[in-house]
Amino acid sequence: MTAARLTLPSPAKLNLMLHILGRREDGYHELQTLFQFLDYGDELTFAVRDDGVIQLHTEFAGVPHDSNLIVRAAKMLQQQSGCALGIDIWIDKVLPMGGGIGGGSSNAATTLLGLNHLWQLGWDEDRLAELGLSLGADVPVFVRGHAAFAEGVGEKLTPVDPEEPWYLVLVPQVAVSTAEIFSDPLLTRNTPPIKVRPVPEGNSRNDCLPVVARRYPEVRNALDLLGKFTEAKLTGTGSCVFGGFPSKAEADKVSALLTETLTGFVAKGSNVSMLHRKLQDLAKETGTRYS
Repeated sequence: MTAARLTLPSPAKLNLMLHILGRREDGYHELQTLFQFLDYGDELTFAVRDDGVIQLHTEFAGVPHDSNLIVRAAKMLQQQSGCALGIDIWIDKVLPMGGGIGGGSSNAATTLLGLNHLWQLGWDEDRLAELGLSLGADVPVFVRGHAAFAEGVGEKLTPVDPEEPWYLVLVPQVAVSTAEIFSDPLLTRNTPPIKVRPVPEGNSRNDCLPVVARRYPEVRNALDLLGKFTEAKLTGTGSCVFGGFPSKAEADKVSALLTETLTGFVAKGSNVSMLHRKLQDLAKETGTRYS
């Protein structure tokens, strides 16, 4: 008998703003950022195995199997839950690696939520988010699945509901080193914290943008071109650049003009991740409660 397969989305995220407040003693930076999801992403397919083996069948160039965040997430959940089952995993990879749109972190979160469902572990979101944090600072927001104002290194989350425009996301064909950007002596590291709640509109600055634009002409070019049509922003440390539009038609129109020379895609902003919408539908179908 072949195991039933479950396919789940693994959405992208945008940082609508990113302020760097200072550097901590442990070397990490204290941040304030606003996360929103896109209805656009990878798809992961899972099939349960009864022999305890965790096998990712899709190869990633330059990433050894056991170093992949998907495999690490699955193994960590298996160990901490004491589950004897295994899993076969396939991924249809759409999101660029190292683009600042959360590809690896999102894949890890989809793995945790998918396996919690398939292995019937019954873990709640808090427990999964805590495990996710040990894999990466951006994993918890994907586990929780709601747009959020994030503080600390990105792990203290307050749910928010910003507008949900259509976005054009441009993908400069360059890998930005996050470590390099955060160690740049010219990086702003003393932005005053936003203390007002809810976070006031109009705080859309990304403190990393000047450093990234200076070091990477491809990113600077994308910002300049998109900036002719709308406010062009950088997500995370890049390389992806994005701008909001009131309708799909308008985003598509600008996309048609710019993607002759640049790679990009159009996607709807969403305050509830498409992964969570899918899991809620599954819970309704099976009559189980979705945490």
